[in-house]
Amino acid sequence: MNQQMDQASGLRRMRQNNRVKVVAVTGGKGGVGKSNVTLNVAVAMAAQGKRVLVLDADLGLANIDVMLGLRVRRNLSHVLSGECTLDEVIVEGPHGLMIIPATSGTQSMVELSAAEHAGLIRAFSELKTPVDVLLVDTAAGISDMVMSFARAAQDIMVVVCDEPTSITDAYALMKLLTREYGVFRFKVVANMVRSLREGQELFSKLTRVTDRFLDASLELVACIPYDNNVRQAVRKQKVIVDAFPKSPAALAFRALANKVASWPTPNQPGGHLEFFIETLLQKQPVMQEEIRE
Repeated sequence: MNQQMDQASGLRRMRQNNRVKVVAVTGGKGGVGKSNVTLNVAVAMAAQGKRVLVLDADLGLANIDVMLGLRVRRNLSHVLSGECTLDEVIVEGPHGLMIIPATSGTQSMVELSAAEHAGLIRAFSELKTPVDVLLVDTAAGISDMVMSFARAAQDIMVVVCDEPTSITDAYALMKLLTREYGVFRFKVVANMVRSLREGQELFSKLTRVTDRFLDASLELVACIPYDNNVRQAVRKQKVIVDAFPKSPAALAFRALANKVASWPTPNQPGGHLEFFIETLLQKQPVMQEEIRE
């Protein structure tokens, strides 16, 4: 018992020295620009010198590597099959951004068994690459895997656009996380809005429903303007913060990145599964002497 307590105190000291910010980016439905938000925030933070890792958690329809025009030889499926480690599948993007690619068009990755899910957790426990910020780009919908990734994060960014289905699906996502998994705080990104006022009205539409039916706290953290340059950047397989750095959307993404960087990183892991936080916080080896103290 004493040894376990000593070990825990050693891990707590490690958390204080090696804290990792973990943010899940989700949206309920597809087509709201979730991956675009993830990548632009990630690239903007990497350009500031942060060690940023993006996990493409859309395990069956991966697109993060395609959006950046990266050549990928191995992905998460190779980690799960035991062919390589998680560190070995990391590819480098703009400004030293690190990306863990998933696979595309593979049904088996969408329907991971309990053993395979455990294998993914073990893979993260062995990650050696130093990381400051982990951004998890989840799949659309409310599958068990989306729930797992969202619950494992310290902060959840819900991306919405001004469409009835987007608002409905975002509410369904938050309802499930709140009522079934005890997640009560959400940060909202109003994407592709025509004005700041439109973004605020979109947020009001969402909060009118959540305030009435959910015990949840929502915060509007960004209004990303509709910008034709986004489409042009996607065609170039670049992010808008690099391709058109002075465009309205690029400025908004950069401001959001600064805001994400300012969010506090708890000393203790949050959520229920905690495997991202727990293992990433332990990314530096512990000296045996420290454990025995």
